[in-house]
Amino acid sequence: MAGLSPQITNLIIILGMMQVAKRIPFEDPNVLNICRAIYIASNLIILGINMYIKVTIDKKKDMTTLKYVEPAPMGSSEEGKLVTTTVHAYDVGQLKTLLRSQGMGVLMMGVMHIYFKYTNPLLIQSIIPLKGALEANLTKIHIWGQPASGDLKRPFKQAAGLMSGLQSGPAQADKKAVEAAERAGRGGAKEE
Repeated sequence: MAGLSPQITNLIIILGMMQVAKRIPFEDPNVLNICRAIYIASNLIILGINMYIKVTIDKKKDMTTLKYVEPAPMGSSEEGKLVTTTVHAYDVGQLKTLLRSQGMGVLMMGVMHIYFKYTNPLLIQSIIPLKGALEANLTKIHIWGQPASGDLKRPFKQAAGLMSGLQSGPAQADKKAVEAAERAGRGGAKEE
């Protein structure tokens, strides 16, 4: 599936797994427990990937200064805020976001499965988050060893999604935007 965007491959996987899930006898407790085990194993693998990234980030401890203009909240009339941080702090913040996202996914899946008794999403949620973790920008940089340039240049561009048109624009790291924010005095506290 080289060349396809991650959203398209996710859609293909979801549609395929929905067809597979129709043929799986979830009424059988053994099959259900195997699906649960696969889901738990998938999340443990994702957690392991994220912990490895954390160790790698801490080992590199890149203290290069990173300045960018954080976009103003949507619907706000105020200007974006200047953020001055380090590559290390930025990566740790991004990793915390990934971990929070994984935790919310597990929580939602837990409610759907335990409270509402949905079983089909166990399969899909065993694959899609793992695929997402392997395709994350931090994974590309710290595990796959890709250089932090182009799409991987910090601050990372937000992935285009269904709701991307409703969100405020991406963080601006170009020199002109940073200097304009510095002159306007829109800087926040330095993040360490």
